[in-house]
Amino acid sequence: MPAGGPVRVTREGLVELAVLVSAGSSRAGIRGVHGDALKVAVHSAPERGKANNEVEEVVAEWIGMASGCVSVVSGRTSRRKILRIDGITGPALAGCLTGRGKA
Repeated sequence: MPAGGPVRVTREGLVELAVLVSAGSSRAGIRGVHGDALKVAVHSAPERGKANNEVEEVVAEWIGMASGCVSVVSGRTSRRKILRIDGITGPALAGCLTGRGKA
């Protein structure tokens, strides 16, 4: 991810988001931008993809999109993940991160 933040648009025009996951949290939700990643807390333990699924759901709800629009494309077994967000532009997603509203 670029030093400018967690949002990246690939050469193919795909929008990606770097996240840092805190699994097993008592409260699920977005914890803000930490360095070059969006910190996401989830209830689920990191086993059999449960935490990954919850990350997709939490991020989708936060940006106001269907959970099917968000998918983990890298880091399935790591705390650091790359999510692909379909149906949103890079600037619109960056606006969500800076508090300028939902997608």
